[in-house]
Amino acid sequence: MTRNTKIGDVFSVKINDSCKKYLQYIISDLTQLNSDVIRAFKKEYPLDSNPDLKEVVKGEVQFYAHCVTKWGIKLGFWEKTGNVPDVGKMGHVLFRDSSDDGNTKIKFSDNWWLWKINEDQRFVGKLYGENRKAEIGSVIPPNGIIYRMAHGYYDFAYPQMNDDNIDKQ
Repeated sequence: MTRNTKIGDVFSVKINDSCKKYLQYIISDLTQLNSDVIRAFKKEYPLDSNPDLKEVVKGEVQFYAHCVTKWGIKLGFWEKTGNVPDVGKMGHVLFRDSSDDGNTKIKFSDNWWLWKINEDQRFVGKLYGENRKAEIGSVIPPNGIIYRMAHGYYDFAYPQMNDDNIDKQ
């Protein structure tokens, strides 16, 4: 079993006793600790299936995240199933982080930073419009990646966006 990973690597992830999903390591983000950026795919497959990975990576992306792919292998959360050089387009991928992250007293934040992969972070304060769709930019542990793949959201506390920001410009 190899624990080294490279861009394009595709991993299978057991979601439950009957299905699996896939994720792909697409780039390293120097802006966020040079961490691996993955794209997780939405489609579920039977555990005993062996889909064509070139077709898997053409599927709908469920989310993008920063993680350490090697840890996922080492801890048994996913296994490498191949490498597909097609890592898709990523110019639209936007991440967010809050200056209030880690402060358990703050439930809603107006102190947001945004960035695109390998670009400088910029402080924006409140999040409006399309910026509200930005992915959480923290480096997520493998079990958090699996939880989001299975449930559609992360299982950890993180500042929320104020609802009074919705649809304002």
